[in-house]
Amino acid sequence: MRQPTTMITITWLVMCFLLPGCSQSTSENTIANSIQSEPTQLQKVSLQLNWFPEAEHGGYYAALVHDYFKNEGLDVEILPGGPGSPVIQKLVARQTDFVIGNGDQVLTGRVKEADVVALFAPLQNSPRCIMLHKSSGIEKLEDLKNMTLALSAGRAFALYMQKNLPLENVKVVGYPGNISVFLNDPNFGQQGYVFSEPFTAKENGGDPKTLMVSDLGFNPYTSLLITSEELLAKDIELANKMVRASKRGWQTYLKNPTKTNQYLHRLNEEMGMEILAFGAKVLKDLCLPNGMPEDQLGSMTSERWTQLRDQLVEIDLVPADLVPAEAFTNN
Repeated sequence: MRQPTTMITITWLVMCFLLPGCSQSTSENTIANSIQSEPTQLQKVSLQLNWFPEAEHGGYYAALVHDYFKNEGLDVEILPGGPGSPVIQKLVARQTDFVIGNGDQVLTGRVKEADVVALFAPLQNSPRCIMLHKSSGIEKLEDLKNMTLALSAGRAFALYMQKNLPLENVKVVGYPGNISVFLNDPNFGQQGYVFSEPFTAKENGGDPKTLMVSDLGFNPYTSLLITSEELLAKDIELANKMVRASKRGWQTYLKNPTKTNQYLHRLNEEMGMEILAFGAKVLKDLCLPNGMPEDQLGSMTSERWTQLRDQLVEIDLVPADLVPAEAFTNN
């Protein structure tokens, strides 16, 4: 029977010390080499997405593809989401260690006593848009009228739009989840992400025009890395490792997304290489707007969180005494 490697090493070291021909430096080098050769056990971590794997998650997948998580000692499993993915609920139920979500989800979650905290905000500007037909002649959100508009019922951005826009003769209906109605109805508009639905509509012969919801001033941080206060209290270094690896991943993805996009395409074949490349290009201005330095990527401010809190108060989703500074950390 073969002896375990560790037993052989120990036996050899003992003999080395006993034999006069074995030098101290040799034994010390052997010990060091033996320790270095031992495989490092990675810490298993789960990250739950809010949607299917797409460009909006590119930086997190880049951290996986380029071994940035592994270099931090982490074995990260990224779990795909889908329509209505209950990321905050899964985090609260401790079914996952980290989730991806938006700023309004963090604040509304905290109102329900969910101990959720945002750690890293790769998208400084929200990709949320309203997709219309160019033939409508509508140039700004305030001019939306005489049409059908598909929005996700109850979502913060939709409630904010309905409260702050005249929407003259606009029939609001539920979001269909695809662009089929849009392609067949020139008087139909719908929500979308600027790097997704408009590209698909154009590829299918449509004439999409996009208006950014952030132009109204409603601009929550998007694709946030979120965890629980409990995890921060128990293992702050784990959170720090996730942030460091994620930041490196996003920096890499914005510069050279090809390898990561190939991986995303294998995970989600509906996302072709062309739309993923388009998404990565659009993301650059969303992640680093107005000449923002690369080393500040992912950082957050109290002013932005306070503004979002006030907007959610306006649409009756959170109370005025909610403390926004407790909802995030840049550490």
